[in-house]
Amino acid sequence: MSSNVGKGDRSIGPVIGYTDADLGALCQIVADFEDIEVRAAREEVARVRVLARAGQLARKQARGQTARVRAHDMALRSIALELGAASRVSDRSMQRQINDAVQLVEDYPTLLAARETGSITRQHVSLVVEAGAPLPADVRAEFDRLATERCLTDSANRVRASVMILAERMHPRTPQERHQEAREGRAVRIRPLSDGMSEVCAPVPTVIAVGIDDRLTQMARAVIDSRPSPDATEQGPDVQGNVFTGDTRTMDQIRADLFAQLLLAGSPVVDPAAGDGPGPLGAIRAKVQVVVPALALAGTETAGPADLVGHSPIDPETARELAAGATWWERLVTHPVNGSVLAADGYARPAALNRWLRARDQHCRTLGCRIPAIRCEVDHNDDYATGGRTEHGNLCHFCQRHHSMKQFTAWQVQQLDGGILQFTSPTGRIYTDHPPPVSVHFTPDEPPSSQSDPAPF
Repeated sequence: MSSNVGKGDRSIGPVIGYTDADLGALCQIVADFEDIEVRAAREEVARVRVLARAGQLARKQARGQTARVRAHDMALRSIALELGAASRVSDRSMQRQINDAVQLVEDYPTLLAARETGSITRQHVSLVVEAGAPLPADVRAEFDRLATERCLTDSANRVRASVMILAERMHPRTPQERHQEAREGRAVRIRPLSDGMSEVCAPVPTVIAVGIDDRLTQMARAVIDSRPSPDATEQGPDVQGNVFTGDTRTMDQIRADLFAQLLLAGSPVVDPAAGDGPGPLGAIRAKVQVVVPALALAGTETAGPADLVGHSPIDPETARELAAGATWWERLVTHPVNGSVLAADGYARPAALNRWLRARDQHCRTLGCRIPAIRCEVDHNDDYATGGRTEHGNLCHFCQRHHSMKQFTAWQVQQLDGGILQFTSPTGRIYTDHPPPVSVHFTPDEPPSSQSDPAPF
């Protein structure tokens, strides 16, 4: 990995600043926004509770009926039509909303209470409900409690892996059993669109999908990097997607063209890096970042899922296959309770410091961002140009977007002991970001506890 340590470090002041009047306006905007968010959350949950009452009323009306399932469905349809007519929504849409509301109220009371106070976002709620969907009813209450605890700690994007892995570990069937069953449903489907276009859909294992996405992005960047100066006037790509000197396609367009070419020809039809025909583009391979418990590598039956960083959990067998073909890997020593990285070791390049930083940070350290560390730049929190030292206590990963913001806006970053980052916003507010715990377990599972002790991440 090219670490880009200190890339873009500058001693100049921020490009984007604030006058006293602008700063006062921003402070008021933030205060008003927070107030609106809390009130909106309260109203959102009130609506959910009303819809849940509608669903419970339909259930009550069906009691005692011989054909109870049909009676409940008819009662629910009738109520959904009434509410839909009152809100100009179709009865089918309203019926789905009622069913979702009943599930939230009955299966996720802790989650709903946290949303009502504005402690978590709508995205947190959607994440937990999505993750808990495969779980049997008898473990939902415990999942509701533990998942909500995780949601209170960070953004929905940041806690996604932890919540998904929690659900995986609480399911009575092993991840491998469920993954194998899901794989049997893989297929390629074509969905016609308008204007002579169609969409190609293929459910595949997540690690394969992430690899496809990564390889297409790398190849598209290679195409863009091969372009001459913007002043070139030659003809652009033809209808088959062949690349010419004046190629002006966007990143998305190039990725789509490469996707089609790879499927049709096995390699890109035209490789601008080679002049004509397949060349270096065909040698580009995908990179994925996976955290795998040692027990999963050993094939222990009690091993839980691995974490495909930035995406979702994967089953232990897939993780073992990835590890078997890896050209380099790292060993992490983690805290047995909170999962924080205590030390890192490795058996190949890059250098030890980079290995340690990747192990600690896992992803971009800007608030709420989860771009994997292998796709980030390493920043000197105290700029190298002004004397900042190149050591672990002054370095962290930022994606390109947030690295630029740190350099050219009034946001400031200070690293405290333990790798904790303290962000100071232009309004003077302080936000902290802690090094992420490793989401996967590195010790055998224990049954979920109903006590108040914090669950390991």
